[in-house]
Amino acid sequence: MSFEPIRPISMPGIPDPAARPGQGQDGGDFGAVFQDAVGKVDQLRQEAAASLERFLSGENEELHQAVLATQKAELSFELFLQVRNKVVQAYQEVMRTQI
Repeated sequence: MSFEPIRPISMPGIPDPAARPGQGQDGGDFGAVFQDAVGKVDQLRQEAAASLERFLSGENEELHQAVLATQKAELSFELFLQVRNKVVQAYQEVMRTQI
């Protein structure tokens, strides 16, 4: 009877923590992850602004679509802001520790 080793579960969109930079893993460093997050938040903001503009100009944009796009952009910004606050808080805590 042979046993197979346990393999990690991989999910799309979630980076593998065991993968090292240079092994085909893009966005492995903090700067790239941060830049990607800022880009996604900005993209959602632009989509919400475009949706609102289409609604106000009378194009084929429903009110609920414009409101949902705006809420999605607002929630993503709030989440990003809270994550940033936690990162800053963790950094400050590390800097306060005595060696």
